[in-house]
Amino acid sequence: MSIGVKICGITEPASLETAIEYGADWVGFVFFPRSPRFLTPAQGADLSIRMPTNGPARVGLFVKAQDSDIQAALDEVPLDILQIYDTPSRAAEIRNRFGLPVWLAYGVSTRSDLPAYSDLDGLLIEARPQIDALRPGGNGQSFDWHLTQNWHPPAPWMLAGGLTPENVSQAIATSGAQAVDVSSGVETTPGVKSAEKIRTFIQNARSTCARSKS
Repeated sequence: MSIGVKICGITEPASLETAIEYGADWVGFVFFPRSPRFLTPAQGADLSIRMPTNGPARVGLFVKAQDSDIQAALDEVPLDILQIYDTPSRAAEIRNRFGLPVWLAYGVSTRSDLPAYSDLDGLLIEARPQIDALRPGGNGQSFDWHLTQNWHPPAPWMLAGGLTPENVSQAIATSGAQAVDVSSGVETTPGVKSAEKIRTFIQNARSTCARSKS
């Protein structure tokens, strides 16, 4: 089984083209103004129109968003999945309102933080943000990947936070994740992606699966 890869926080055509070329499964567009990777719906549309019909799925990231904010993005960008930073009940409301798959982000620091139940389409597991963090995710923080060993996830899940081309293989091997999400780990400066880092990240993530089968 191939490891799924999401390149999040795409802001310009070159990194989008690299993600597509090297076979990313998902690309993430961030509709959260505090993020250095923030896109307006119009900017998201400019990127989305460049994507082939058989390209990666478009994931829209929203933080405690109102329905009107999500609708504004959907009016411009044909998102395939909504990645939500909010409560489980609010995420379920969004799923019912818009009829799209919803992934809910969970910040974890101990095993007890891992969800035992979910009726959503996916979970994104990353480090719990520090108290003074300005964003709930995308902070380049990792957590103890051993926490997810022998966890019985209630939905498909993705490992995020602090991943880089150099550590993604170890992260997958330790955590047991079947999918990974990277943003700052493939950047040269906040919001600016490196084509070489994207390429290497995807190749290293996928080679982990190949090595485990050999």
